[in-house]
Amino acid sequence: MKISVVVCTYTLDMYEHFREAADSVLAQTHDDIELVVVVDGTPEVYERVVEDYGDREDTVLACNNENVGLLASRNRGAELANGDVVAFIDDDAVADEAWAERLVRAYEEEEAIAAGGKMTPEWVAGNPSFLPEEFYWLVGVTHRGFADGPGEVRNTFGSNISFRADVFADLGGFDVDIGGRKGDKNLQGGETELCARMRGEYGQGVWYDPGAEVAHKVFGYRTEFRWLVDRAFWQGYSKRAMDSMVDDSHRNEEKFLKRLVMEFIPSRLVALLRSPSISGTVQLITLFVFIASVGVGYLYGYTRY
Repeated sequence: MKISVVVCTYTLDMYEHFREAADSVLAQTHDDIELVVVVDGTPEVYERVVEDYGDREDTVLACNNENVGLLASRNRGAELANGDVVAFIDDDAVADEAWAERLVRAYEEEEAIAAGGKMTPEWVAGNPSFLPEEFYWLVGVTHRGFADGPGEVRNTFGSNISFRADVFADLGGFDVDIGGRKGDKNLQGGETELCARMRGEYGQGVWYDPGAEVAHKVFGYRTEFRWLVDRAFWQGYSKRAMDSMVDDSHRNEEKFLKRLVMEFIPSRLVALLRSPSISGTVQLITLFVFIASVGVGYLYGYTRY
């Protein structure tokens, strides 16, 4: 089974990180890999990509005429791909060498039509002690409570997700009106909307294999408290937008909120009572702040959707 991995990039500032991502794809243990690189409208970046990867037979390189955004670039990459499976990884992520092998196993053994895995953190500027694991999803990392093991989920993160190529094409790819900045709104959830459509059309979700790991680099600015609160607000806004676009898109969030209230918060309180600590107290307070920020963002979404 051939797997094509799409990596999109657009700025020279990220080029070394992009190279690490691309090289991790080409170093996979699965021996039938194709790297598809889409440069989003930046000729000087494309020139570097051609210089570094243009002579390889296992790569497909393209450059958009203008900046069209991540989701449109991913759709173009999927159109250029030749694999049975099309997978996606960000230019600030690094795939474990067995990542593709584990994804292929999901298709061959679980009859999956889409598959993804776990996002692990690579803290570029250190792990912020105030950030609770329940909210690691704010920095693009698999959070506590996401899943208890292998199995079908609604969707995995957009930097560790794949689809059978024919299924992706039949669905028309990502909805380009969802992802990216729109004015002052940071609307997220392209993979959520696509996977919800997939479930509606095919009756299946994404097979999640926690052993299919991709490390996501968490840069310093993403560990700043103000940035995280802002991120939580816009994530809440995006969740309301998804509710208006996709039927039953909120079920996962309701289950997670229930686990927060009924399981994770009580367990943290018990742990603090047994062994008081400043870091534990700060994380608990931060957890409530993030919940409130997501809630306010969700309510704000009602004024727009």
